[in-house]
Amino acid sequence: MPGAGTDKTKRWLETPAPVVVLVETQLGDNIGAAARAMANFGLARLRLVKPLQGWPNERAVVMAAGADRILDNATLHDSLADAIADCSFVLACTARHHDQVKPVVGADQAAAEMRPRVAAGETVALVFGRERNGLEAHEVGMADRIVTLPVNPAFASLNLAQAVVILGYEWFKAADGTLPFSTTEKSPPAPRQQLETFFTELEGELEKVEFFRPAEKRGTMVVNLRNIFHRIAPTQQDIRTLFGVITALAHGRKGPARGGVLDGFEAQHLREIIAEHGAGERGATRGLAKLLRRNPTEAERILWQALVNDRRFAGRDFKRQVPVGAYIVDFVSFPLRCVIDLVPAAESEEAVQARAAKRAWLAEHDYRVVETRADDVERDVAPVLARLAETIG
Repeated sequence: MPGAGTDKTKRWLETPAPVVVLVETQLGDNIGAAARAMANFGLARLRLVKPLQGWPNERAVVMAAGADRILDNATLHDSLADAIADCSFVLACTARHHDQVKPVVGADQAAAEMRPRVAAGETVALVFGRERNGLEAHEVGMADRIVTLPVNPAFASLNLAQAVVILGYEWFKAADGTLPFSTTEKSPPAPRQQLETFFTELEGELEKVEFFRPAEKRGTMVVNLRNIFHRIAPTQQDIRTLFGVITALAHGRKGPARGGVLDGFEAQHLREIIAEHGAGERGATRGLAKLLRRNPTEAERILWQALVNDRRFAGRDFKRQVPVGAYIVDFVSFPLRCVIDLVPAAESEEAVQARAAKRAWLAEHDYRVVETRADDVERDVAPVLARLAETIG
């Protein structure tokens, strides 16, 4: 299975590439890390000149992180001269100035010079020196080019694997250059007609809240607003999503998005029907409580949001639309044995009688009932909360 960029289900890329020569590497870990970098960029041939910790090396296998075939095929050599004996073009990678009359190139130019030679079937070598002091002067003297990198002169030494990965990257980019994957556009760009419809809706809602002030700057504000969306080049799906955002902000959540299937008027009508018929069976009461919780009236929604966000009621354990005995109450705190009863602006005679019976039953069972008018909540919930806080202490 593919891991973090490693996919053993895909074919290992094997194309002609330069040979990597590591001279007297001190740590097996660095050989393994260099092999991993080679595998990343299609460098398959590794030659080792007298590795100090011997060969094979267990730490190299660990650090190679799956690039085992490069380590398995690595060859051992007693000297750099032996390692590059069959090479027609050699590049010495070093961060030090060796005062030699020899072309000095960067990683990208090195890749450009290697590419046609490798394509022609020549054996080309990239030579890397020891971790501590790099390549010796006589070893650099065996090369056709010196490769160095633009680095901080006060801290120019790179880790061996870092140097290999930079040269490997430039080689692979010059040889192939294609990215391994890309994303596909799932939605086409939004046409101007769709954008204009969106702008009309957006500007209309902003007019309602008097966003365009002062009036003399309206034209400039509209242009600036439209330019924001033109710059991001939205897709058709982007515009549909933004339409939904504007609708939600302008009109509030309704229906299923509000947690139920009824709007505020329908939810209130449902409560009136239930109130007129009084208490039902316990099983039916529990079912109705779930239905009412999913379909709050506007007053109930406002009061509930205010309760849960007001520190005065923190820890009071108020619940919404739960059965108490055979009745469904709007809000109840069982620890306080307190019920908040939302009274609608208008009720039928049957609903009034049913509400009175519910209050009487609650009083008989030691519940304190706090009546609150629904229209007071909708008008301004702050005074309602103040009275409630004073009542429950």
